Amino acid sequence: MFCSTTAFHSLPLCDLCGKSFTESGHLKTHQIIHSGFKPYSCDLCGKSFTLAGSLKKHQLIHSGVKPYSCDICGKSFTQAGSLKTHQIIHSGVKPYSCDLCGKSFTRAGHLKTHQLIHSGFKPYSCDLCGKSFTRAVHLKTHQLIHSGVKAYSCDLCGKSFTESGHLKTHQLIHSGFKPYSCDLCGKSFTLAGSLKKHQLIHSGVKPYSCDLCGKSFTQAGSLKTHQIIHSGFKPYGCDLCGKSFTRAGHLKTHQLIHSGFKPYSCDDCGKDFTRGRDLRRHQLVHSGVKPYSCDLCGKSFTQAGNLKRHQLVHSGFKPYSCDSCGKSFTQGRDLRRHQLVHNGVKPYSCELCGKSFTYRVGSKKTPTHPHCS
Repeated sequence: MFCSTTAFHSLPLCDLCGKSFTESGHLKTHQIIHSGFKPYSCDLCGKSFTLAGSLKKHQLIHSGVKPYSCDICGKSFTQAGSLKTHQIIHSGVKPYSCDLCGKSFTRAGHLKTHQLIHSGFKPYSCDLCGKSFTRAVHLKTHQLIHSGVKAYSCDLCGKSFTESGHLKTHQLIHSGFKPYSCDLCGKSFTLAGSLKKHQLIHSGVKPYSCDLCGKSFTQAGSLKTHQIIHSGFKPYGCDLCGKSFTRAGHLKTHQLIHSGFKPYSCDDCGKDFTRGRDLRRHQLVHSGVKPYSCDLCGKSFTQAGNLKRHQLVHSGFKPYSCDSCGKSFTQGRDLRRHQLVHNGVKPYSCELCGKSFTYRVGSKKTPTHPHCS
C-alpha cells in the first residue's frame, strides 16, 4: 500500500515556525511555546514552563535523583531520553552534518544551534559589556564572569570556575592523563581541542593578524590577548611591588618571585627557578645547542627571543631614549641600566676592596674588578 501524498500534506502545521505534527493536540501544545505563556513555576528556583510535564522533569534536577546510568562510562541522568541521547556519543554516529563547513553532530538540535554561527545572528547581548551570543544559555554563562561568582572549586588546588564543565576539564590536569598526542612532535594533551590548536603551530598558518604591529597568531584568543599590550591597560597589580600586568596569570607567575619558592632545579649547576619553562630554557645553555641563527652575521642563540633582540642591532632601530641625555637604546633593559649613571645608584660592589660600580664588575662567580684580581 502506497503512502498518500494528500495524507502527508494534511498533517497539522504550525503557522509560525512550520513544524508539523501527527496530531492536532500536539500542535496546540506546541503553539503555547510561541505565546510565551509559562504557567508552571518551580518553587525552588523560580524557573517557569509551558507544560506541567516539563516542570516535573525539571524538578528531578533539584532532587538529585539520576536513575538512568550509562553502561559504558557510568554517567547518570534524570531522564531516560537524556541517557539515550548520551549513548549516541559512544557510538560515534553523527548523522547531522552542516552544509557549510561539514561539521557533524549527534543531534539535529545541535546542528541548528551550530548553523547560527554561520548566520552571524546573535540576538542575546550582555548589558554590561555589549558582547553578543547566538544562544541565551551562552549569555547566562557569560554573565557569571561579571558577577565574579565561581561556585565550582577544585579539591586539589582550590582553583574556582564559573561552570562545572570547566572544573571537570581542569581536573584532567591533575590526573596527568593525556590521551591526545601530536604525530609530528609527540607532545601530548588532555583535550582533543588542545591538540588541534597545537597542530596549527606545525602548519605555520597564522590567520589572525594585529592591525597595529602586524604580528600574526594561530588563534583569535592569542590575538585578543596581544592587543591588550597596545592598549597599555594593565589591571592586575602586585600588592608587594606595584608592578602591573595585562593578564592575571602573569601576575600569579610574578608573585612567585616574592615568595622565593623555586621548585625547579638544574641538575647540572643547581640553579633554581620558579617556573618549569625557565628551567628548560636555562638547560639549553648547558647543552650548547643554539638553534636560532642571525641571517646577517651568523651569530647563534639558544632562544628565539634573544635572536629577535639581537636583530634590532642590525636594524638600527633604537626606540628607548634617555630623558636626561637623549641617548637611545635598542632594548629597554639597556636604557634602565644607563639611567643608573644619572641617578648615581651603584648596586654592584667589589668583594675585595668594597668599591661600588654602576655596572656589574667581573663575573657572577667572581664579583671583583680587574685592579683587585
